[in-house]
Amino acid sequence: MIIGMCLFPGTSRGEGSAASTGDRVPDRFGMSLDIANTYDPEHDISFAIVKGFGLFDYGKVWHQDRPKELCFKVEGGLGATFRPKTLAVASLGMLALYYVDRIATPQLRSYFEAGIGVIYTDFRVKGQGLRFNFNPQLGIGVELPRKNGPGSFVALRLHHLSNGNLYHDNRGVNSLVLQVGRFF
Repeated sequence: MIIGMCLFPGTSRGEGSAASTGDRVPDRFGMSLDIANTYDPEHDISFAIVKGFGLFDYGKVWHQDRPKELCFKVEGGLGATFRPKTLAVASLGMLALYYVDRIATPQLRSYFEAGIGVIYTDFRVKGQGLRFNFNPQLGIGVELPRKNGPGSFVALRLHHLSNGNLYHDNRGVNSLVLQVGRFF
């Protein structure tokens, strides 16, 4: 559903959605540290990326009717591999983020997210072909809201990079990412 809403932003959700009631989610901004380790094709590449992001009301960005739990996230980051050697990493992406408010508590608010971006990596595995790649991601996370100030969050993401067959060598690289961040 989330990916479909990203790809087809004009789709209407009908009555009961936030856009039809005029309810808007406030824009929020934050930073995160992503720590990742590859699991396919190799297990020996580890990297860290410091990201800045904006989280926006999905209907406000895409001018459509949508559920109030759906947000649009734009993030950009710089980092480096730290194993097996130090090499640069830079990324820019967008994700749809859906809060599962049915199970939210005052201390925890869980969410799902999915999206795509672009990534530059100084590292390459055998058969990868390019350093500039597409970067689809899928994740789950939990926000830890605070009554008196910005909250924090923790997420796990599946992170893929490949060139989408723009080059004949297109071996993808898959990673598991732990993301820890804070709103400000």
